[in-house]
Amino acid sequence: MVVLSASILSNRGSKPLVSRQFVEMNRLRVEGLLAAFPKLMGHSKQHTFVETDAVRYVYQPLENAMFLLLITTKASNIVEDLGTLRLLAKVVPDVTGSISEHAVNEHAFEILFAFDEVLAVGGYKEDVSPSAIRTNLEMHSHEEEMALMLKKSKEDAAKEQMQQQAKAIKDRQMAALRDNLMSGGAGGAGGRPPSGMVGFGGGGPPAPGQGGFDVFGGQGGGGPGGPGFGAPDDNPYAHLGKSTEPEPEAPKTIAKGMKLGGVGGAKKKDSLMAGMLAEDNLAAAGGSADPFGLGLGAPAAPAMSAAPSAPATIVVEEKVQVQMSREGEVQSADVKGSITYTANTDAGALANVAVNKAIYGQRCGAGWSFATHPKVDKKNYEKSGILTLKGGKPYPLNRPVGILKWNYSGEDAAPFTVNCWPEDEGSGTLTVNMEFELARPDAVITDVNILFPLGTTDPPAIESIDGAYKHDPSTGMMCWHHDVIDANNSTGSLEFRIAGSDEDVFFPVQIAFTSQSLLCPMEITGLTNATSGASIPNNMTVRVVPESYQCV
Repeated sequence: MVVLSASILSNRGSKPLVSRQFVEMNRLRVEGLLAAFPKLMGHSKQHTFVETDAVRYVYQPLENAMFLLLITTKASNIVEDLGTLRLLAKVVPDVTGSISEHAVNEHAFEILFAFDEVLAVGGYKEDVSPSAIRTNLEMHSHEEEMALMLKKSKEDAAKEQMQQQAKAIKDRQMAALRDNLMSGGAGGAGGRPPSGMVGFGGGGPPAPGQGGFDVFGGQGGGGPGGPGFGAPDDNPYAHLGKSTEPEPEAPKTIAKGMKLGGVGGAKKKDSLMAGMLAEDNLAAAGGSADPFGLGLGAPAAPAMSAAPSAPATIVVEEKVQVQMSREGEVQSADVKGSITYTANTDAGALANVAVNKAIYGQRCGAGWSFATHPKVDKKNYEKSGILTLKGGKPYPLNRPVGILKWNYSGEDAAPFTVNCWPEDEGSGTLTVNMEFELARPDAVITDVNILFPLGTTDPPAIESIDGAYKHDPSTGMMCWHHDVIDANNSTGSLEFRIAGSDEDVFFPVQIAFTSQSLLCPMEITGLTNATSGASIPNNMTVRVVPESYQCV
């Protein structure tokens, strides 16, 4: 058999849609043969083929007044031609999905490829089945699959590396924020810093004496927000916390030449928190009771001249490391405490430091460990709870000495917990609920700042809040602030909405705070002269430092 052309025609055979020639034929002859088909079909009594002097038309009606037509030589085997016609009639709907003029036009090239699978060059039929034709049309390639798999693995590896780098950068930024927050940031507001928090909001109406609070336009869970920024001043926080009394005139100094190696450069801290503190007119004191300079904390004490140094300085400190899950479950909590003694004068060199060993030794059971400095008389400490150097030696002047250390690991070491629940609403918006809960009723936590990224520079839409918040649009960071967490204010919550779909962008949540509530019930009961037994005046500091306090 020799097939000259295979075609699909519509409009009762008068409109060619697709035609494929398998022998050398010019365009005019093809068009003439196809134009003669409707006329010949109308005068013929046959329903499957019609002949002329030169060619034979073998056809089959399709749906929607369409025809599948084979043009063959008169010497071709009519039985084989009918078999070829039936095979093509099965292939066409398999390729197009439906028999219609639109479907044929949409899949014209796929139909031509299918015709080529059935008929070879020269018009001879190939020994092929419909399933084999389908497989060949799909052009399945093992080499292509391997190349695509290799490409995907490289993309996944690059994406994972990118996420790790982004996480590392985020961790460094959060660590810098926490460190600057705990250290108090940079000095006063000499000008607008590179970036700063805006949009401060609280959870209720301002307290007496805080009439300037509502100018920040924050949303609250229990009180109305005020108007937005409207002051023309470059620093909208500048008028807060300022005294109405005239400021004393700065002392006059004589200008000197430039001095290399000065300390001016060391005082500059190019960091986000330094900018926040500078913009809010916060002094460089590390333990400020009002970390935002907005009158939300306790009133700032007036500046006092430095008192003469006491003969001795004692620092009782606990460093806390806590890691929590997103649900607020404490995964790890470690406490490392120490007592550091510094003799400032000769009067404080020969000293006995008495501690309440009988009390904390009874309360601190399993899991606690205590250790004295190797130069401390351990027998005297074990017997009477007095820390003194062996052989009655004096303490070195102006050099801190860690005379007692302790550590503890346990879930109850965390003074409070924080949980964060982001929920995807499915419309490009995330609803985030955060909550804190006091875990130790005896603890008093002050200046609590919960820092976390938002994943966008857009401001959050606050639904409800206990406490106050700040948002930094330049870095997409948010700070949730509380003055005090104690037995009277043991829980608090924050709910806000923000654009996004990734629930992981809010982590890790970093927490910074100040406190004097030690986990170990350690107390200094006395500081006396080792020779005369007289009491030694001293400056004592008790503090809890969160080295790493986060929710991951």
